[in-house]
Amino acid sequence: MRAEKSLNIFHDYSIVQASKISLPKQVEYYLYVKRALDFLLATIGIFVSMPIILLFAAFIVMESSGSPFYVQQRVGKDGKYFNLIKLRSMRKDAEKDGAKWAETNDPRVTKVGSFIRKTRIDELPQLLSVLKGDMSIIGPRPERPCFTAKFDSEIDGFSNRLIVKPGLTGLAQVSGGYDITPKEKLKYDLEYIANLTFKLEMKIMVKTVKVVCTGEGAR
Repeated sequence: MRAEKSLNIFHDYSIVQASKISLPKQVEYYLYVKRALDFLLATIGIFVSMPIILLFAAFIVMESSGSPFYVQQRVGKDGKYFNLIKLRSMRKDAEKDGAKWAETNDPRVTKVGSFIRKTRIDELPQLLSVLKGDMSIIGPRPERPCFTAKFDSEIDGFSNRLIVKPGLTGLAQVSGGYDITPKEKLKYDLEYIANLTFKLEMKIMVKTVKVVCTGEGAR
């Protein structure tokens, strides 16, 4: 088994163990500001990204049959389920044998899918979930119920990441993207939760732009 990646990003923030995680009291007021910013950015983002979403939806249909979108149930804040919509990046029959965790160079990913995953264009429809309040622009990546249950049974404190809304981007997403283990992901998520500030979120946004431009962490 490969060694876990070192948490070498944002050294000025503390690493927190799963059993000690809690939402800092000073964050409560910031969460109101965060929600207002989410609503504003999601509204603008939907209008700006709509032509891009429609263009790549057409490309997806041209390459493979079926809807260019897919809807999946995900686990949100406090364990609440919600439906998430994304641009389809895999074959229509990608899960004919059941739910499967995405792999590096996953053969189920289409040519168009490979590009939209690298550039994170497939994530753009999730702005609708941000607008509805199920998600935030920044937060832990939302997982499917089956994977959440599996990881929570295998990794101590995995469900602690559910004390905040999941995000379109986040510390774990920009620190390794798809290419990190659930255990590594949890460490980044707990670090984000324990140090949740506007300053940290701005750092994540800057890193997100770099990831989108370089395709870092895609598979």
